[in-house]
Amino acid sequence: MTEEDNQVHSVFALAEVNDSKWHHHPRISLEPVEKSADVKAWVVKKVKEKCSCTPAKAKELIFSFFPVLKWLPKYNLKENLLGDLMSGLIVGILLVPQSIAYSLLAGQEPIYGLYTSFFASIIYFMFGTSRHISVGIFGVLCLMVGEVVDRELHRAGYDSEWISHPMSNNTEGPWTVNQTSQMLCDKSCYAITVGATMTFIAGIYQVAMGFFQVGFVSVYLSDSLLSGFVTGASFTILTSQVKYLLGLDIPRSHGIGSSINTWINIFRTIHKTNLCDLITSCLCLLVLVPTKELNERFKSKLKAPLPVELLVVVVATLASHFGKLKETYGSSISGHIPTGFLPPQPPDWNLIPSVAVDAIAIAIIGFAITVSLSEMFAKKHGYTVKPNQEMYAIGFCNIIPSFFHCFTTSAALAKTLVKESTGCRTQVSGLMSGLVILLVLLVIAPLFFSLQKCVLGVITIVNLRGALKKFCDLPKMWQLSKVDTVIWLVTMLASALISTELGLLIGVCFSMLCVILRTQRPEGQLLGWVPESEIYEPLPAYKDLKTKPGVKIFRFEAPIYYANKESFKSMLYKQTGVNPLWELAARRKLEKRRLSTKTAKANGNRAAEASVQLVAQPLEFHTIVIDCCAVQFLDTAGIQTLKEVQKDYGEIGIQVLLAQCNPSVRDSLQRGEYVKKEEVAAFHSVHQAVEYALCASKKNGCSAV
Repeated sequence: MTEEDNQVHSVFALAEVNDSKWHHHPRISLEPVEKSADVKAWVVKKVKEKCSCTPAKAKELIFSFFPVLKWLPKYNLKENLLGDLMSGLIVGILLVPQSIAYSLLAGQEPIYGLYTSFFASIIYFMFGTSRHISVGIFGVLCLMVGEVVDRELHRAGYDSEWISHPMSNNTEGPWTVNQTSQMLCDKSCYAITVGATMTFIAGIYQVAMGFFQVGFVSVYLSDSLLSGFVTGASFTILTSQVKYLLGLDIPRSHGIGSSINTWINIFRTIHKTNLCDLITSCLCLLVLVPTKELNERFKSKLKAPLPVELLVVVVATLASHFGKLKETYGSSISGHIPTGFLPPQPPDWNLIPSVAVDAIAIAIIGFAITVSLSEMFAKKHGYTVKPNQEMYAIGFCNIIPSFFHCFTTSAALAKTLVKESTGCRTQVSGLMSGLVILLVLLVIAPLFFSLQKCVLGVITIVNLRGALKKFCDLPKMWQLSKVDTVIWLVTMLASALISTELGLLIGVCFSMLCVILRTQRPEGQLLGWVPESEIYEPLPAYKDLKTKPGVKIFRFEAPIYYANKESFKSMLYKQTGVNPLWELAARRKLEKRRLSTKTAKANGNRAAEASVQLVAQPLEFHTIVIDCCAVQFLDTAGIQTLKEVQKDYGEIGIQVLLAQCNPSVRDSLQRGEYVKKEEVAAFHSVHQAVEYALCASKKNGCSAV
């Protein structure tokens, strides 16, 4: 061993006490593993590992990138097919009305919602590793897409009137052209161009995060933060759909406080409410809400949830068509939905600078929800998923469909729960859902011509029940963690009242601030000894704990770094009851008083001598043991703080010992030259440090291993 290694060895060795009762204890010696300093050799080794190519490695790479090639050949028809077909059919039936409804939320025509659900189901079938999640349209992402689409439409010079795509053959409304680019396409065409371009960029971000393995970004989106964000965004979604329920024609608000502005506009124009749309909305709510609650309450007894949404859509479409609600009462309807597929079209590269920043939040929310749901259901059913492959999967679910007039997708909890509860075993279920939507696209879609938009708005609002019910969980959340509850409330309010994007950013910043504050003002407690054991626990937490005479044991439950170094020192001084600086100052003052009273003593002034003797009292303890089990790391400020504490207490005759330091902390102390060679300052357990201190007090010294 080198001289430096010997120093580390001596500093962090265990102590052996000279007392005879310790002689039977064996010497314990830990020699640190020597780390290779040859960076070049390490880099060459890693490059060879990553860049080498063999047939087996190539096959594994292809199979990991296309998981369907691995599990589909082993598919058990007898065990899995029936459950997959049933769940796929049911989810497909549910997807049809929701795809049409969420298209309005994203500022798109109904046909584009069907395109999105179809392509997402097929592509995730090929790339995904989760057997249960349902990937498709998600309300919060639709809202975020719709806000950007509306903003870009406004910038491009389109008015607020809805214009159908030319291929819809709808000539009842006036054309509104892009006033800045001479009729490149109508409003509907430009809206899907914006949505598809942003979807493409979001997909690129997600694939890049998978390639560079930066999925750690999602750790900053805690469960409470995501839940608060989704609930706040649900309020914004509800606000955006109210105008359809009332049949009002108001522009979509933009920017900060858009929800508040929308409600102001609603109340300003509420006298223009379309009674036909209002009555239809109330009837749909009266049917959908109780039926959804029954589905939820009796889901264990029902083999499949009642497809009430599809039933409502069919009945409402028939009533609107035969009752001629548009012609008679001016109700707003979906209009012609074409069959088949539009030709592929690349994203508008000129729009990328305008939507690139907006796509960041959409990409992060999309993959965070997808990965969290994948891992949740994988854990529940006893299999594993690959987070990086999930990012590839959701990225390609956005990149490829963006060329086919689609907008952003992710996993959706409500549909995933339905999928799981109806017997889903593999992603063959997703393939079946895609085929159901394909049937609608090729044959059935035009039949929804007369469907009122207020019905679609009701479907969207009813599907927000799960997010809005989170308010019922607040009392329980408050009991579990007050900090998480505050994070939830701040994120929810910011997302609902300011904007969804800023709400997410505010939530992340506030969450990180809470973490910083919790480490800046952590807990610090004195420990007591559990009799007849080597265990030490906080004195305020347990009864009947004993204290060792002359020894104070202090535990600090956070890293020691620049932000909390003063808190560490003040808490240590408070808990031990001795501030070494004050004590040293008092002793120096006492010494001066002793010198000044020599003359008085010679003159017979006994009162002065008595006062001096009263001040000079011995301290109650001779050793402080700092339990570092909760100290994850030290920075330079933390090392310097420990040096100062050791030096300051040493000047008043109190030794400071460290116990239970992890390897990172020990390494930092060694590099920071915390102690001199041959000094004993750190132990592997609190009990060893205490026994060493007691022995040192009795024998005035102990031998160190």
